[in-house]
Amino acid sequence: MITEQQIQLVKETAPLLKQAGETLTQHFYGIMLNEYPQVRPLFNQANQASGDQPRALANAVINYALFIDRLDQITAVVKQIVHKHAALQILPEHYPIVGTCLLRAIREVLGESVANDQVIAAWAAAYQKLADILIAAEEEIYQANQSAPGGWRGARTFVVQRKQHESREICSFYLRPKDGGPVLKHQCGQYLGIRLLVNGQDVRRNYSISNSPDGVNYRISVKREPGGVVSNYLHDEIEIGAELEVFAPAGEFVLDDSRLPLVFITAGVGITPTISMVEQAGAIGREITFIHFARNAAVHAFKDWLAELSHNLRGLRSYVCYNEPEVGDQADATGLATRELLREWAPNLTQSQVYFLGPRPFMKTVYALLRELRVPEENINFEFFGPTSALL
Repeated sequence: MITEQQIQLVKETAPLLKQAGETLTQHFYGIMLNEYPQVRPLFNQANQASGDQPRALANAVINYALFIDRLDQITAVVKQIVHKHAALQILPEHYPIVGTCLLRAIREVLGESVANDQVIAAWAAAYQKLADILIAAEEEIYQANQSAPGGWRGARTFVVQRKQHESREICSFYLRPKDGGPVLKHQCGQYLGIRLLVNGQDVRRNYSISNSPDGVNYRISVKREPGGVVSNYLHDEIEIGAELEVFAPAGEFVLDDSRLPLVFITAGVGITPTISMVEQAGAIGREITFIHFARNAAVHAFKDWLAELSHNLRGLRSYVCYNEPEVGDQADATGLATRELLREWAPNLTQSQVYFLGPRPFMKTVYALLRELRVPEENINFEFFGPTSALL
């Protein structure tokens, strides 16, 4: 139980943690990953090396501290974190490890003169409050997945039934449970967590489900990332018949339940979760504008699917823009996302629900454009591949 005095201490020291920023979180990760190897599989080492994970944690810690007495204002971010945790199977026993390392990092980085026993006790109470919230929310997801038709809890073994290259960089894997039973019908836009042994190391990743729910199988479509340990392993080593450990679907990037027009703006592999969303929306007659950005046709995954759906589905308008077109490529425009392009292709933007996803620089650009075009904040929806980050 956190007291009012402790809340004030946390809020007063939050600016000091913000100033320490990535120094604090990098020190935290150094302690945790070196001294508690059992949690290493839960963290993407590429995100550690790039600084994305420390930056995301620093932002999360500061925001939590600043809003500790107004947590309703950061509900959306908390939900994203909960679903990311559920997809990786974060469990209650992991939280004391994180808390111990975080408190130690705070004391060692800020120094005992600032992070005295009273301050550390306040942060310990604050961390426990957050841990309790996350543990309870994650348990709700685990129980719901377990009790749903075709659902399960923990890892379930799936077999690769089919492997298909969608572009020069993206490959799809069709997964069916080894036990032959049904699978939970995911919400369109959600992702799966998978666990692999790569070079003897336990690793976990989240990948968007790129097929519509059928109760039989899942399809994940994975981009080969330069230096990506797991993506390269999947592309090069995993073949038909291979077995993967899979965690149940999770994710909050799903369709709203209104009948407003929809605008999807995607880039690269960001197209993958929107495939089933478009199919779901089209089936109930919602007006859809689909805008996709890619370097060129060779790396444009699912272009045949989009062309066929655009031909057959009334109410769907689709546009493609290439910024590095090759000879013979056909697109509706070349270059990058601009205000003029969005305004031309989606004139009803401000009256639509907008969903966008892609590489982080692309997302920053699109978010800025949507704000310039005065799209209501409540109509803007996005998801992150990797650690949750700020778009401003």
